[in-house]
Amino acid sequence: MEFSVPVSFSPVDQYIDIARGAEAAGFDRIVLPDSLFHPRRQDEDYPYTPDGSRMWDENTEWVEPLIASAAMGGATSTIRFCPQVLKVGPRNPLLLTRQVASVALMTGNRLDLGVGIGWDPNEFEWCGAPFKGRGKRVDESLAIMREGLRGEWMEFHGNHFDFDELIFTPAPSEQVPFYVGGHTEIALKRAARVGQGWTSAMMKYDEIVATVTRLGELLEADGRSLADRGDGKPFAIQVVCLDRFGSKGFAELADAGVTDIIVLPWMIEGLGYDATAQQKIESLARFGEKYGLTG
Repeated sequence: MEFSVPVSFSPVDQYIDIARGAEAAGFDRIVLPDSLFHPRRQDEDYPYTPDGSRMWDENTEWVEPLIASAAMGGATSTIRFCPQVLKVGPRNPLLLTRQVASVALMTGNRLDLGVGIGWDPNEFEWCGAPFKGRGKRVDESLAIMREGLRGEWMEFHGNHFDFDELIFTPAPSEQVPFYVGGHTEIALKRAARVGQGWTSAMMKYDEIVATVTRLGELLEADGRSLADRGDGKPFAIQVVCLDRFGSKGFAELADAGVTDIIVLPWMIEGLGYDATAQQKIESLARFGEKYGLTG
């Protein structure tokens, strides 16, 4: 079992301290949120809260997750970084391929790329990307990114993107894993088709079990499996679970096929989001010692 810690809702000036503390405590990965900007007007329900409201406001601190990954990568040596998830829909895939390759190169292949479509129509439209047809557009973007990250000559002629031969060099020496986000059937099919993993928003245990079962079926239909995603490694199942905690809960998640649990130790301990960087580092250390992450 792997453990990841998010920097969501932490002040940006704590990111590097958290990354160093998480690495020292034995965590496997830092996960980073993505928000392009905060529209005053909300034109679409947020899909992961009961009432559709946003879990943040205009005062919540955000930073571009790939830039943050590169910065934290320069301050660490082993811990991995995973945008969770990067909104591919509003972004240009050629620019994004260059950015992803750069972070992978600068961190020594320590990038797991969480990818999703994006839910806010304003982020699409105001960045010059149509909200309508976003799923098919993202499918083309992911195909472009996967091919571009190989560092070979490529061209693409699709319904949304069309370009002649080009190449991205240098390319990462290892494949950048795509962790596909989303809870819908379409999202799960996308994960099974193009992903090396799947990542969840907040879910309960029973929902996770059902989702992992369905992913197993979809992977099998695609000639892969949860045990082998195609490169000799297990298909990553990264989750935020709302109702399983502690040794017993983590063991249940592992038995269900989960490979990576996202936890916030300072919230588990009741320190809250306002905890200082030092308090968070100490909380990470206690969690790592309790669950043997450094062993």
